[in-house]
Amino acid sequence: MINKLFIILLALSSCFSMNAQLNKIERKIVNNIDANTNQAIDLLKEVVNINSGSLNLEGVKLVGEKFAQQYRELGFDVKWIPGESFERSGHMVATHVRPNVPKILLIGHLDTVFEPESSFQEYKIIDGHIMHGPGALDMKGGNVIMFLALKALKEAKVLDKLSIEVFLVGDEELSGSPLELSKKDLIQSGKWADIAIGFEDGDGKLENANISRRGSADWTLTVKGEPAHSSQIFQPEVGSGAIFEAARILNEFYSQLSKETNLTFNPGIISGGNSVNYDENSHKSIAFGKNNIVSAEVIVKGDIRAVSREQLSHARKVMQDIIQNNYPKTSAILTFGDDGYPPMTMTQGNQDILAMYSKASQDLGFGEVFPVNPRNSGAADISFVADDVLMAIDGIGMCGTGGHTIEEMADLNCLPIEAKRTAVLLYRLSMMELK
Repeated sequence: MINKLFIILLALSSCFSMNAQLNKIERKIVNNIDANTNQAIDLLKEVVNINSGSLNLEGVKLVGEKFAQQYRELGFDVKWIPGESFERSGHMVATHVRPNVPKILLIGHLDTVFEPESSFQEYKIIDGHIMHGPGALDMKGGNVIMFLALKALKEAKVLDKLSIEVFLVGDEELSGSPLELSKKDLIQSGKWADIAIGFEDGDGKLENANISRRGSADWTLTVKGEPAHSSQIFQPEVGSGAIFEAARILNEFYSQLSKETNLTFNPGIISGGNSVNYDENSHKSIAFGKNNIVSAEVIVKGDIRAVSREQLSHARKVMQDIIQNNYPKTSAILTFGDDGYPPMTMTQGNQDILAMYSKASQDLGFGEVFPVNPRNSGAADISFVADDVLMAIDGIGMCGTGGHTIEEMADLNCLPIEAKRTAVLLYRLSMMELK
């Protein structure tokens, strides 16, 4: 990590005691958000109606340009990072850099899970404040919250107290390949930043935010056995067969690791028989065998999710140890894919920024904010930068339900609330003093 040390005056100052009220500037920020909320909702409607499924490269770029226009009007420098090298559209980055002030990385994404062939393409408003639309919750609403907060700071003439980089990823829902190229620029931004804030929807609840997320990585188990007639199974020269050995291994994975807090591992597909052919691109498997043949081969594909790199390393070691104690005449190989999405590990800095965010929320009259159980939300792009910043928080985007389904709903009443909490947090972060 870059050698960066801060004294957080915020936590020590009497102006942010438990009895604190919003100061004059903060009240102005809140008023600015109220004045701009309808315009922000119009922006959300516009971008929700633009299909930006991860593989719709032009649609993703068009949504990026819509936000780029907004940031140019705020005086940000804007660039588009092309995605040809990782087979996706690319990323939009808007920067507002000032010297000797805290460096804040704000993270969102432009793509959705709904490709052009989906039947779910346009928003509709339900009961006056519920937007039913593709990406309204995950996470075009979060992108609009981010912009609305920054616009309020600009109009209150306090934006220059921060260095801001807005990074809107173009392939969060379906990462490009290779991953190291897809996330290269985001990782570099994390090394620049002091603090990272993600505007994913988290668990969709207004009262919660993420300060820890589990990472996700793939694994493959390949088991070999001695093929023979089934009447000869368990004989010394035949042994137990590949299917029995695979069952032993999976059962031991369950027995030894299933009670680990926040760790999950899941065999998503299994194929076995006399021969197995698994296609990596289609994720389809063809197995050949008969009920009277001792199985010769099994392939199992799964994932593993851990809350820290240490937990992931421990689980991998346990799994590797398990595959060594083979049944007779069998062998097994366990391989892990790349690290995929790394975990966002709980740190003291993350707890500190949650406390600051919660305090801002309470001062605004919106109540306390609590940490999301990492089991209740998936991986996100903030995990690629969390190890390189002093503090990280995520899941402070739109609230709602039904993400990744055609029942996706976003509560528009949350938009100004989240923008106010974000803007006040950013303003208070601007009073961090670089040591």
